[in-house]
Amino acid sequence: MEIVVFGAGSLGSLVGGALAREHAVTLVGRENHVEAIRTGGLSLEGELEAVVRPRATTDGEELAADLAVVAVKSFDTEAAAETLATGSFDAVLSLQNGMGNEETLAAELEATVLAGTASYGAILREPGIVECTGLGEVVLGDWRGGRPRIAERVGGAFASSGLETTVTGEMPRRLWEKLAVNAGINAVTALTATQNGAVLEPPANDLARAAARETARVARADGVRLSNREALAAMERIAAETAANTSSMRQDVLADRRTEIDAINGYVVDRAAERGLEAPTNRTLTMLVRAWERGRGCR
Repeated sequence: MEIVVFGAGSLGSLVGGALAREHAVTLVGRENHVEAIRTGGLSLEGELEAVVRPRATTDGEELAADLAVVAVKSFDTEAAAETLATGSFDAVLSLQNGMGNEETLAAELEATVLAGTASYGAILREPGIVECTGLGEVVLGDWRGGRPRIAERVGGAFASSGLETTVTGEMPRRLWEKLAVNAGINAVTALTATQNGAVLEPPANDLARAAARETARVARADGVRLSNREALAAMERIAAETAANTSSMRQDVLADRRTEIDAINGYVVDRAAERGLEAPTNRTLTMLVRAWERGRGCR
């Protein structure tokens, strides 16, 4: 399969590198990373080890492939969609944090839009080198629900590359469950300078559980069956499995970058307001992270 990975950061490079072991992959990323890949290939370290030589470019316009994997930050989704619209793809798969990305892609692109979640841990150590800090799973399917044939084909391509993959017809529920996980872990660890395992112990555990419960409540109001128990179990399971990992939002804070707070806790707050609900824990976490962003001049 010919595959374009749009957004070759930590996760994009890890997934793209794994796919490149079996497929023709083009990575779209930043100049220093692209140059390092062109010169010495892409090195996968940690739980996944390989050196691969995918095509790499900084220009994502007018590309054509069977699949485009979108792995940019949520606030860059609209720009990514506009760029991808200059090319041609059979399917586009979002492997992004937060909610609303698939709707943005579907509004711009004629391709079938798939939603996905990826629980692999990834850190871009330096240009040309990405480390897998924890094995996980890729789950994908139609963003509105269902299992179109192209989803099965994409799932097969991922599985053939050694990535643990599940194709499901219940992506709306999976996305809300992932949102509950991220709402409970990301902002808390970013604000407290801790690793993911911190949310399993007091006092962070109370805060993380409250954020996850609020997310589940909003999901149900949005027509998605996600119980508080299921949301809490998912959040604590992922926190335990990735206890030593640094969350993506914490990585952004360490690098003085804008975070994805708007598409995670902020999305819960906005969706709650639309449904006449309150989400006080998510609101507080959102305001605190936004205040940090403004203080750092990255918002």
